Amino acid sequence: MTDARNDKRSSRRTVAISGLGLAVALWAAGCAAPKPRTAVSAPEAKPLTLFLIGDSTMSDKPVIPAYPERGWGQMLPMYFKTEVRIANHARNGRSSKSFRDEGRWSSVLALMKPGDYVIIQFGHNDEKKGDAARFTEPFGEFKQNLKRYVHEARAAKAVPVLATPVARRRFGADAQVRDTHGDYPEAVRQVATEEQVPLLDLEKRSRELLSKMGPDQSKRLFDWVEPGEFEKCPEGLKDDTHFNAFGASRMCDLAVLEIRLAVPELARRLVK
Repeated sequence: MTDARNDKRSSRRTVAISGLGLAVALWAAGCAAPKPRTAVSAPEAKPLTLFLIGDSTMSDKPVIPAYPERGWGQMLPMYFKTEVRIANHARNGRSSKSFRDEGRWSSVLALMKPGDYVIIQFGHNDEKKGDAARFTEPFGEFKQNLKRYVHEARAAKAVPVLATPVARRRFGADAQVRDTHGDYPEAVRQVATEEQVPLLDLEKRSRELLSKMGPDQSKRLFDWVEPGEFEKCPEGLKDDTHFNAFGASRMCDLAVLEIRLAVPELARRLVK
């Protein structure tokens, strides 16, 4: 009986030693159990600058002292990840002609790097027939100017994006939105097609929003200010072209929606 027990113990030790020997042999042969994988973080996206050129409906406005007006481009930094820097060069009163003639476009080109983007929105001030410094014919000089912006941005290895001018708040007696831009939005659309440029159709989007809100509610988007509400506007204001903070945010919502549809590479950098 004792010999049988000893034989069983000896057998168990042999098996244990054999198992240990196998493990050592596997380790020596480089066949040991794999180590836990180290998590590999996704590569960081390369930083870029998104330039904005255009007029007062897009431009940055002062916030101190309190002022009612905002441009939709002023709101855009909140929508993008920190790897995208917004450089808003839009200025009040500029047209596709005067923006270039004043040297503003050459300043933007000097800052532009390969891989950057530029959104180009003109039309409001190109319409001013009585102002030779700003007026352009929609299917003439206006289109030519837009094409020059596109070609020169591409020469700098940047990505141009065209935007139609946002709609003004103007309703007829039938409570329907009236067009105030004439042929200028269509001229932008034609350049986008002819030059194969992404298009943000803000005129169409903003006109649809105004139609949905109607004559009264749409005042909430624009600079309708009661007398005494702002120190800088003591007599109040009724402005159907420029946006207040709420209106600028809503227009920026529309711009971002169009970016998602028309510029997917840039849209990947939007905050989710």
